[in-house]
Order: sequence, then C-alpha cells, then structure tokens
Amino acid sequence: MTLEIIGISVLWTFLFGYILVGAIDFGAGFFNAYSLLTGRQRVLTNVIQRYLSPVWEVTNVFLVFFFVGIIGFFPKTAFYYGTTLLIPVSIGIILIAIRGSYYAFETYGTRGHKGYSFMYGLAGILIPASLSIVLTISEGGFVTMVDGNPVLDYWLLFTSRLTWAVVFLSISATLYISAVFLTWYANKARDVEATNLLRKYALIWALPTIITAGGIIVELRQHNPLHYSNIQMFWPMFLISFLMFVGTVWLLWKRRKYGLAFSLLAGQFVFAFFGYGASHYPYLLYPYLTIYDSFTNPAMAISLIIAFILGLGLLIPSLVLLMRLFLFDKDYVRGKGDYHA
Repeated sequence: MTLEIIGISVLWTFLFGYILVGAIDFGAGFFNAYSLLTGRQRVLTNVIQRYLSPVWEVTNVFLVFFFVGIIGFFPKTAFYYGTTLLIPVSIGIILIAIRGSYYAFETYGTRGHKGYSFMYGLAGILIPASLSIVLTISEGGFVTMVDGNPVLDYWLLFTSRLTWAVVFLSISATLYISAVFLTWYANKARDVEATNLLRKYALIWALPTIITAGGIIVELRQHNPLHYSNIQMFWPMFLISFLMFVGTVWLLWKRRKYGLAFSLLAGQFVFAFFGYGASHYPYLLYPYLTIYDSFTNPAMAISLIIAFILGLGLLIPSLVLLMRLFLFDKDYVRGKGDYHA
C-alpha cells in the first residue's frame, strides 16, 4: 500500500468520524428545535439536552483534522478547491459559528428560547447540506480551467440534479442517523414516550435516505460514467450496506435491540462511505486532480500519517470515555445527579 493510499484512507476515516458524530449532533439540535416549535419539548428536550451538553464541543475536531490533513497531504487541493469552494465552505463556517454561539446563548442564557433553538437546529441541518456540495464538485463537470485557474460554474452546479440529490441525502441521512441513535439513548434513559417519538422519526427518515442514496448512483450514470462503472465493481460493499439498512429498519419496526440497530446503521454507512471513496479512487477532483498529482514529500507524509493516527488514537478513547462518564452513565442518562459538561 502506497503512502498516497494510506494518507487518503486516514483522511477518509476522519471525515467519516465527522459525518457520523456530527450527524447525531446536528440532528439532535434539529429535533430539539422541532420539539419546541411543535410544543413537544416536554417529550424530547430533556433527553436531547443531556446528549448535547457533553458532546457538542468535540464534533468539529474531526473536521479540523480533515482540513489540515487534506492540505498537508495534497497541497495542490488548495489551488483547485481554494477558490471554487470559497462560497460553499464560507457558508458552512458561518453556520458553524452561528450554531456555536446560539448554543452558548441557549446553555448559559435563557433556556428554552425558541429563537435560539430554531437557529441552532436550522444551522445544524444546513451545515452538512453546504459542505456536501464538495462531493458533487469532485465528480467533475462543474469546474473549468480559465487562464490556468479553476472556475466553478455556479449555475450548472445549482441546476444539477446530482447536486440536489447529494444535498437531500446529507439532510435525510443526518436526521436518520440522529433519530436512530437518540432512540437508543432515550431507551437507555427509560423514557418510553421519547423513545417512541424518536423511533417514529427514525422510520420516517429511513425511506428518503435510501431513495436519495440510490438516486445519486442513478445520476452518476450520466454525470460521471467512470465513477458509475467503478461503483459496480464495489457492489458487494453496497449490498452489505443495504442489508444492514434493512436490519436497522426491521429492529426499529419490531421495537427490539436499539443498540444493535444503531450498530447496524453505523456499519451501513461505513460500507457505503468507504465503498463510495474506493470507487472514486484516484480522483480528488475529476478529471484534473488525483491523489498522485501533488502528494507531499515522503518524510512529511510519514510524519502526518503518524500524527493523524495518534490523533485518532486520542479521539476515539476520548469519545469512549465521554460516553462512559456522561452519555451512558446510568444516573446521568436518566437525568439524576448533578452533572456539568
């Protein structure tokens, strides 16, 4: 295995970590806002706030690692993506800032303020929608070289069915992942009413998630035939992902083993996400940039790989410790005791 493949694999792992942990966080904020606006805060707010309080600060660590790593491993991405992503990424950064500030107001200011909660929930849904556009751009067809510089065709981008398929998948998957996890979490808290409501949300968002995922593959058939043909080579990974999806929905439907349901969901997205990444190999931006075009020197690459693996080695135990001390502590999850994140 070459350094280029190791480097992109490490980065892809960090990006997956951000998507999974971030989706739970973003969806929880949206469901919290939705419960306030619909008068169901009595059912959901306590469970969701107990999850958000210790977790929200660590979500963006995965994203910071990814952005630092992509420039460190592949410096040329700054040239190709620097200007083309100026607007989408700027919007994402602004939304992250808004989300952080409104969470602080909600936590340390007036609790239950509908305006703060609404902005927090809305920003959380729009963050994955804005950042997911990067995946669409990487498929090619939206960037052209003008006088040696990459130029993004915004009209073509925002009128593309592929773009909206990716955006809708990012939103539906965020709500689906979050609802499944929170169903498990509410069940651990022995909150029957919250468990039933969140289970309903999980089942509602399961169908749009699988439909939009299939829609993206259909759109790729015309937009990027090379990527589409590569996806067919990795069909076993997508088949396993689909079977895990069926298992998750079946367990939710039967009201059984919510922890196993979330484990199957995580496995579903592992196989789908890494299958997508493998089928996109070796392109970072089709057809202009591959992982071999601007890879950093071997000494820097080895240093970055070691640093990122050590970073992952710190992040994962930290999350496990956070879950053991707070999220799944039997007193904390049931709202007993005095805990301050």
